[in-house]
Amino acid sequence: MICLRRLVQLLVLLIQGGWWGVAPSPTDEGALRAGHGEHGEPGHQEPHKDSYSTFASEFLESRYLSDDGYPFPTAPPVDPFAKIKVSDCGVTKGCIRYGKPGCDAETCDYFLSYRRIGTDVEYEMSADTDGWVAVGFSSDKKMGGDDVMGCVHDDNGRVRIHHFYNVGQWAKEIKRNPARDEEGIFENNRVTCRFKRPLYVPREETLVDLHLSWYYLFAWGPAIQGSITRHDIDSPPVSDHMISIYKYEDIFMPSTAYQTFNSPLCLLLIVALTFYLLMGTP
Repeated sequence: MICLRRLVQLLVLLIQGGWWGVAPSPTDEGALRAGHGEHGEPGHQEPHKDSYSTFASEFLESRYLSDDGYPFPTAPPVDPFAKIKVSDCGVTKGCIRYGKPGCDAETCDYFLSYRRIGTDVEYEMSADTDGWVAVGFSSDKKMGGDDVMGCVHDDNGRVRIHHFYNVGQWAKEIKRNPARDEEGIFENNRVTCRFKRPLYVPREETLVDLHLSWYYLFAWGPAIQGSITRHDIDSPPVSDHMISIYKYEDIFMPSTAYQTFNSPLCLLLIVALTFYLLMGTP
């Protein structure tokens, strides 16, 4: 009985001495100091902010506020499609323009540029159409058996890059699409796109090696529900010589409306008429 009484007394002493449980934390001591001044007078009490949400909100506020306490200005929106630079034509990239003399990527009937980037070739295309624009790689200037890359404007307003293969006069879509880093936009009734394609590809009938020279076929036309239809003109333009991606040219091809006086027959008639007018009738 005496031992039990002594054990109870020992427990009481331990509790009173603060040896039972965990020692007070610095936070608790801070709270006690906040309740009383250095000499026991009442102090300024601040609520203890120990929740994660409070810490996160305070951190974000300090992260996105300037030194004066004002929010930083919002960054301007990024242009979804960088405009094609024609000033680089013939210098850092090759260009083919079809249309009015002096036209550029936004005014030509058809525009194409190409440049090497590492092991890829980057192509930029643009045409005055609301449907599709394409370039074909041919060995004979004729449509048929050609590797074709096309940019198609669908009904949702998106411009997507497709891979085709010309079977005679018909373009068959090929599931294997070598294009990457695709960009496209439909604006001001023009389809414009940019994409990269590997310079070297495994030998296959529907894909050509771009390190070789090819005649370039240019075409554009309407699309129905994202599917291409016949091109706008009966005889689409073709490069007059094989194009090499290792030679950056700036080629201009006048459209039909500007080819009248380039015909040898027309020039001969003009010379004959001028001579007739100058000499007069006998």
